[in-house]
Amino acid sequence: MSKKQAQKDNNLNPEILENHVKQETHGDVSKLPGDQSPEDGHGEPQPIRLYKRRWIIVFLFSSYSLCNSYQWIQYGIIGNIFMKFYNVEAFTIDWMSMIYMLTYIPLIFPVTWLLDRKGLRVIALVGTALNCVGTWVKVVSVRPDLFPVTFLGQFCCSLAQVFILGMPSKIASVWFGSEEVSTACSIGVFGNQLGCAIGFFLPPILVPNVDDMDELANHIKTMFYITAGVATFLFILVIFVFQERPKLPPTQAQATARTIPPEEYSYIASILRLLRNKPFVLLIISYGLNVGCYYAVGTLLNRMIIEHYPGEEVNAGRIGLTIVVAGMVGSLICGIWLDRTKTYKQTTLAVYIMTLVGMIVYAATLDQGLLWVVFITAGSLGFFMTGYLPLGFEFAAELTYPESEGTSSGLLNCSAQVFGIIFTIAQGKIIDKFDTLAGNIFLCVFLLIGSVMTGLIRSDLRRQNANRLAKEEAEKRMLEQDYGATNQISSQPQTPSSQV
Repeated sequence: MSKKQAQKDNNLNPEILENHVKQETHGDVSKLPGDQSPEDGHGEPQPIRLYKRRWIIVFLFSSYSLCNSYQWIQYGIIGNIFMKFYNVEAFTIDWMSMIYMLTYIPLIFPVTWLLDRKGLRVIALVGTALNCVGTWVKVVSVRPDLFPVTFLGQFCCSLAQVFILGMPSKIASVWFGSEEVSTACSIGVFGNQLGCAIGFFLPPILVPNVDDMDELANHIKTMFYITAGVATFLFILVIFVFQERPKLPPTQAQATARTIPPEEYSYIASILRLLRNKPFVLLIISYGLNVGCYYAVGTLLNRMIIEHYPGEEVNAGRIGLTIVVAGMVGSLICGIWLDRTKTYKQTTLAVYIMTLVGMIVYAATLDQGLLWVVFITAGSLGFFMTGYLPLGFEFAAELTYPESEGTSSGLLNCSAQVFGIIFTIAQGKIIDKFDTLAGNIFLCVFLLIGSVMTGLIRSDLRRQNANRLAKEEAEKRMLEQDYGATNQISSQPQTPSSQV
């Protein structure tokens, strides 16, 4: 981004950006002196409010994100079983996970445009509808000769993911105050991670490795029916519960965003501005490297564990569960830490470096024949690797304000999908030709590159600066009003005291 543009962004009108977040108390909307409603048209700060309903919205989103992300690894974690049932190769089963990544890349841009034009509710409805349709297509695909049908179902679910994956930061900014936006984003990402955890854990339990094909078909159908039932329930909930946005904005920064007429917003121009933002471009690449490594590890985990520990499909799922659950804890801790400290770059860099350390330790211990050690090292890797996900979203929102959070997170996720496909294919080929250690060293090299790039990012916290300036302006106005009232009292004529 040019110096002229940066100066323009950093000198935002404090009168517009004034931020005086008021908590909801007994259903009343409290106002500071000078607040005007948007209809007043006097250029005064708009009233803002936090609604209790915001927690329902973010947890509902987290739930349907869970249902979708569960299906990402549903096939891969028991890949050897699906290879036997459908009589396909390992690389074909890998594509059941990679289709999630491939679909996202071309479709994220039109979906983000749709988000900016139609809003969160339309995106939520389309995403949950596609997810529901995909799960029922899978239900009718449980026959050894119907692999194309089950692939179609997975393709529908991958389409749904495009409407889900980049939404946490958008929901957080539309519904939550500046002191809780990072925590809210972490909760949104939490659902995605929990879904991955269940995807690692549940399929090996529901679909044991049996030789009887009819029994195996019944196990697979049971798993698909459970998923379809949950997806249908969540789709109905979204229809009746999910709300576009609160009546009053949660922050003055969000109030300012509402005042921009749709005809004045250009999606293409927004993307071009983001791509000229050098710190954000560095974050796009470093985020893609980190999350791409996570996608590769998750997709190939079954193959890596089975190679060193034959017959341990269930434990492969449990190791995947350990990776993701540890990452969920890391995500929530990082979100709370960011809300309290606002140390976006320092936290992101520290977590990135620890991800590299965790990957090195995991790679070194995987082939030692001690499964309990793999559980510990995999958990340590997951704490930082998947704990990094909400950090990237929130750091991007800070670097790119006042651009749409959906656009910035969409670019991050697009980068992650591209690197995810490249790393999954490349690591799979390296494992086939050499061994798992060589494949994991391959990922370590790129995590090192990502750590260096993260260190080069300039910490330009535009959203925090905007809220800080607006808060200072609000305090200044209150002092001026108090001073004016004092002067008015002092200027009144004093009546002489009555004498006794």
